[in-house]
Amino acid sequence: MPKPLRKRRDITNVPAETIGMSLNTTSSSSSFNDPSNDVELYAKEVLGALLKDALPPTPNNFALYFDRLLENKSEHLRKQIKSILQLEENSNDETTIELENTLKQGFVSVKNILTVSAGLYKNMTLMSKILLKRKDELTENQETSNVLSVVSSLEADLTKLDDILKKQIENLKTLYEQTATIVKSVENETIFDNRYGIYNKRYLLNKVTQEIQLIKEFKHTSSLIMIELSQELVQDKRYEKALGLMRRTIARLLLKTSRRSDIVAHYGNGVFCMLLKHTDIDSSIKAAQRLVELVHNSNFFMADQQIELNVAMGITPINIMQTTEQTVVNVLKAMEKAYRDPNNSYAIYSDE
Repeated sequence: MPKPLRKRRDITNVPAETIGMSLNTTSSSSSFNDPSNDVELYAKEVLGALLKDALPPTPNNFALYFDRLLENKSEHLRKQIKSILQLEENSNDETTIELENTLKQGFVSVKNILTVSAGLYKNMTLMSKILLKRKDELTENQETSNVLSVVSSLEADLTKLDDILKKQIENLKTLYEQTATIVKSVENETIFDNRYGIYNKRYLLNKVTQEIQLIKEFKHTSSLIMIELSQELVQDKRYEKALGLMRRTIARLLLKTSRRSDIVAHYGNGVFCMLLKHTDIDSSIKAAQRLVELVHNSNFFMADQQIELNVAMGITPINIMQTTEQTVVNVLKAMEKAYRDPNNSYAIYSDE
């Protein structure tokens, strides 16, 4: 006998008590001066509502209940939670990356069109030169006056076509330059590094700034790691052509060892960063050790030669008393310390 369908309750009207949990925004445990307690209690209520309705607490379900239950809360709590959500920058980064890639691919297509058009114009110019040569040959033969007349007519037609092509090529060049200007302006606002398949410096710095604000609000601990190929490899002329592939390998390993909440980015010039949210120094060291092990175990071949990859890493805690720029300076100092220590691939620097 089939089980009767369970009637799902109206989540727009859920009482404050849910599975023994309550949300009292005026109680001493959730005062106006402690927004993290308010959010924690509300999150418990949302989770309780999901469990009571026998729904799996997936991110999508939680987000749905989180928004719907909030509609019936006090104005103070709604404002409080919305201000916190603004710190988390509710944006769809994956969609932004997809749009960036599409735009860049479009620019490449425009460039290819210009290249093909230039080739066509070059071939038309070559054809005109061949026709002129054949005309000179025919001129020497007095019996080919009729053919010469046809060739002259064809030459006139080719000249007209050549003039049209010249104008069209110039128009294409103008459109290409305009497109290049647009793409350049967009690149100044992008968040993705196509070369390594990770975020770029601009996005990283924004996220570090945002994390500093979140730490001020919630009092948790986060860290920043910076990593690059060892200078011995970078400065070795034998590996100059393979540097790009080596660095892409490091970027791939960073993605492999990172969590969903971590931010992996290319800081510039082959230097990479990883923002470890809600991660103290001890846990950051463990992450660095895992990464070093992955790097050393990665087989990298150039022709018949196996190259042993080596890196230098800096680790620093994110200090709410320091700016984003100071945090980056600290992690750079940590990486410099790592270079001075032959026994370790990583080092820690903190002004605290």
